[in-house]
Amino acid sequence: MSNAQAPAPTSRREQILKEAARLFAERGFHGVGVDEIGAAVGISGPGLYRHFAGKDAMLAELLVGISERLLAGGRMRVAEGGEDPRAVLHALIDGHIDFALDDRPLITVHDRELDRLREADRKRVRQLQRQYVELWVEVVRRVHPGPSESQARAAVHAVFGLLNSTPHLGRPGSLPGRTEMAELLHRLALGAFGAVAGGPAEAPAAGGPVAAGA
Repeated sequence: MSNAQAPAPTSRREQILKEAARLFAERGFHGVGVDEIGAAVGISGPGLYRHFAGKDAMLAELLVGISERLLAGGRMRVAEGGEDPRAVLHALIDGHIDFALDDRPLITVHDRELDRLREADRKRVRQLQRQYVELWVEVVRRVHPGPSESQARAAVHAVFGLLNSTPHLGRPGSLPGRTEMAELLHRLALGAFGAVAGGPAEAPAAGGPVAAGA
């Protein structure tokens, strides 16, 4: 008998949020009704109000939630990486690539709809994002101590822009497979950081973080 644990079942709230993200990305926040979100998860529109106060609450949970998860995941990778900053940087890149490849609708929703959040929620998202950026900046400067802090921060933002471009790269069938795409994005991110340091990018060792995270 296998000791492997089955994945935790997706909760109804998670199902609602996933479908809301997909629909908001496809048609815009104002182009989607509560009834349509409910139909996508097999419940009546009014039934959604047992889980969320309305579309605004769904949008807030989507955007605040992903910012919280990225920061928590980044902190975990830093803690697990020990004293090797290069291993930590590889792990951070892999973690963000997982987000960029698996949560493309959330990237689109963030780009289009962030300004629709209540001011308090929007400030919370921005606060979490700043902390996430600074986490990366510290690691990048440990790997590449030459560039200034402002240059490292600009490089981090540029790499986020590169990785978060996945919704605009074309239809999935026209792109490389997921593993190949993850490896390509990883090399591009390393190249960007190597460029700001004024030297060649450092490729990960065979069997290193790219292979593990793909």
